[in-house]
Amino acid sequence: MTSPIIIAIDGCSSTGKSTFAKAIAKELGYIYIDTGAMYRAVTLLALRNGFVSGDNTIDGEALCRVLSAGGRAADISFRVSGPGGSSETWLGGENVEREIRTIGISRVVSHVAAIPGVRKFVDRTLREIGARKGVVMDGRDIGTAVFPDAELKIFMTARPEVRARRRYEEMHARGYDTSYEEILSNISERDYIDTHRGTAPLSQAPDAVLLDNSDMTVKDQLQWFRELLKRRHLCGF
Repeated sequence: MTSPIIIAIDGCSSTGKSTFAKAIAKELGYIYIDTGAMYRAVTLLALRNGFVSGDNTIDGEALCRVLSAGGRAADISFRVSGPGGSSETWLGGENVEREIRTIGISRVVSHVAAIPGVRKFVDRTLREIGARKGVVMDGRDIGTAVFPDAELKIFMTARPEVRARRRYEEMHARGYDTSYEEILSNISERDYIDTHRGTAPLSQAPDAVLLDNSDMTVKDQLQWFRELLKRRHLCGF
């Protein structure tokens, strides 16, 4: 039996990283960790504490003090339903999975994620989770900053209009009321912030495999993934 590995999936917002990562985790019997959910939970914490101004300026010092102090207020965790199961995000003992997926969080999360102290907090937590291996993590800098030695790295991208359409359909299926134009604008803004932040900007790791899924179904992506494992002789393929 092959040893478990860390699979790091990075890429632009709304490329379907979570859907792809969950499918991979189920395929391999691995644990799926949604790292973006942790940044969203920190964003919710910032909003609830009044650390976000009307123009999305963040009081980073105040937020990082809360995170550094620890305790129940800054207790962010994932509860997973077993190998290949989905994880739900909890903040201070409260299930916030639905609340962190709103457009209001999406408008602010890239600003919060650009704060060095926030990234340090999240990275430390993720490394603790990934130490056991046998995990699939998706985010913006998993293969470049959090797990630069991950055995397999994938960088996902897709055309902005495709990403906006997918996100629009996903949010409306969940009952959120927002427009395609608002989502497309948010995606463009997040792309700029993610690629221009001073700490761990979004970029493709030199040893990451590029996956442009603009014209691919989830089934197509899984087949691509299986062929990649065979070429790399990973996970028993």
